Amino acid sequence: MTDSDTGATQSSVRDVIIIGAGLSGIDCAYRLKEQNPDADYLILERRERMGGTWDLFRYPGVRSDSDIYSLSYPFEPWRKPRALAHGDDIREYIEDTAHKFAIAEHIRFGRHVLTADWDSATDTWTLGVEVGENRRHETHRARFVIFATGYYDYDNPYTPRFTGADDFTGQIVHPQHWPEDLDYRGKRIVVIGSGATAVSLIPSLAEKAEHVTMLQRSPSYIFSSKQKQYLAPLVQKLLPPPAAHKVIRTRYAAQTAAIVHLTHRFPKLGRKMIRNNVVANLPADYPVDLHFNPTYNPWDQRMCMVPDADLFTDIAEGTVEMVTDHIDRFDASGVTLTSGRHLDADIIVTATGLQLLGFGGTRLRVDGAEVKPHDRFVFKSYLIEDVPNLAWSVGYTNASWTLRADMTARAVAELVKYMRTHGYTHAYPHLGSEVMGSRPVWDLKAGYVERSPEALPKSGTRGHWQVRHNYYRDAIDHRINKVEDSMVFGRV
Repeated sequence: MTDSDTGATQSSVRDVIIIGAGLSGIDCAYRLKEQNPDADYLILERRERMGGTWDLFRYPGVRSDSDIYSLSYPFEPWRKPRALAHGDDIREYIEDTAHKFAIAEHIRFGRHVLTADWDSATDTWTLGVEVGENRRHETHRARFVIFATGYYDYDNPYTPRFTGADDFTGQIVHPQHWPEDLDYRGKRIVVIGSGATAVSLIPSLAEKAEHVTMLQRSPSYIFSSKQKQYLAPLVQKLLPPPAAHKVIRTRYAAQTAAIVHLTHRFPKLGRKMIRNNVVANLPADYPVDLHFNPTYNPWDQRMCMVPDADLFTDIAEGTVEMVTDHIDRFDASGVTLTSGRHLDADIIVTATGLQLLGFGGTRLRVDGAEVKPHDRFVFKSYLIEDVPNLAWSVGYTNASWTLRADMTARAVAELVKYMRTHGYTHAYPHLGSEVMGSRPVWDLKAGYVERSPEALPKSGTRGHWQVRHNYYRDAIDHRINKVEDSMVFGRV
């Protein structure tokens, strides 16, 4: 049978199936065809459009929280001027790239992959897929599966239970499920949260709202980034687009790595640099240390970047107010704080974070035995201990997502090529009897990481089993990578 929308079961076996048509999925497809031009592959995307995160999030002001030059693909130049790009522009870029390289024709939309079963008798994966609103069932078979599904639950964002929420007579909204018809003109809005979502959302809300309050339990590091580019336009004028993109991308990746390394090694200096940036953009008498002095060190959580001090400008002009306090309860007209203060609100936005979810929630089984991600180590940051022919794409916590996602895509493509060249039908990393300490795959002290320690595989503490968040060390390892290292290869 074919894989048309009318078929319920797929009988053919693909070389590769990629799950997810966001930044990572399109990257994986490009790199796969680059090294394996004749590979037969398919992309299964749950949503009705490509873009992943950049299709899901549609709240006002949604944008990247890392520079777009290193977030974009190395093989397709970013041509728009802003360093912190708008969400719509990123989604359009992903879509344009997929069409340009004939990847779009391999995507099947509306496919929710529920189960993935490995059969050692045939060395194939069988995917159980739910299709569309009527939840029709399909099965797809592949020799190799790549999960490019991101790291969080698309259906269920994190929303704490607030006492009195049912008493509030206004509207409560989570940014992950932003209503398209929400009219916030002239409204009083309380945004609960201090992460990247809140700091990108609030300036856009302030353009039309009567007043916006940013309510945080504790401060985050927020840094203003100038959007006017000097190097990029010059390089783009002097060099062809591919070469210019490479130079600009390298520059931004190096800059981020240097800042992260510097602030990790010298946290007091990092705090001072960030504080000076905040002070320079706020009135002289503003209580900076109350609202912008976190208890943790820089980059223990992701840094919140704001373009051209837009959030700080709104605070200075009085259209946005920062409040650092704890919530006692919601009531009919807003939020009562533990300090006794009341915040009047017509709309409450709970920008309270994400829920971690590994592998898109797909249930993994190897020869009938369930694989629980937290019980397995990650190898070279993209393969799973003793799970054959399966890769997982996940980005960095302290740099652009695509820096690692593209490295993963190239490494997986190389592994597939190696297997096909040598006639292998299965491959997996094996730790064996070696005793290995473990730690979380992400080294963040963020709430969404600490709430769900079981959602993701675990990192080892040495060698290729250690998941690092250091792009340049990983890039060196990738250059000298030997496909055979700690791998088991075989044939049916």
